[in-house]
Amino acid sequence: MMSKIIVTMTGASGAQYGIKLVQELVNSGKEVHLVVSNGAKKVIEYEAQKEFKNLESLDNLHIYNEDEIDAPIASSSFGAESTIICPCSMKTLSAIATGYADNLITRAADVAIKEKNKLIIVPREIPFSEIHLENMLKLSRINNVFIFPACPGFYHNPKNIEDIINFMVGKILDKLEIKNNLYKRWKSE
Repeated sequence: MMSKIIVTMTGASGAQYGIKLVQELVNSGKEVHLVVSNGAKKVIEYEAQKEFKNLESLDNLHIYNEDEIDAPIASSSFGAESTIICPCSMKTLSAIATGYADNLITRAADVAIKEKNKLIIVPREIPFSEIHLENMLKLSRINNVFIFPACPGFYHNPKNIEDIINFMVGKILDKLEIKNNLYKRWKSE
């Protein structure tokens, strides 16, 4: 049976991270369930319209709108192994931290938390306020919740934007225990 992973994209900048993540998950043989918020749709128009269109033809990809609260992924009986919010807006982060599951994205995160499944949150904001940091701290104290700020490393000498995106997506895949060669790992000399 193919393992199921939920990926959600919210209205924060960094749509390319989510798009590349979905591509890599599908290519690794995962069944991916993607939720795109209304805000994410606007960001995608600005940042990655062409790249997102390429996703729509992928096999093993199911796409939902944030208001489809009756979708199968809203239930803990769906059996997703992990949920990733990439990128994650501060609005969504706040809703998750307070248990405010008012749409399919926050409901999927709520299910991941209560079922003790991996929940990876990729906040994309600069700078972080005290409120943002408190919400991240609150969530990071929960078992199997991981905060992955979109802060790529540069020790691998990236040559272009794709190298930077690959670094972040590779780190997420590492946490999901999915083998990848998207970035050069650190080796001390």
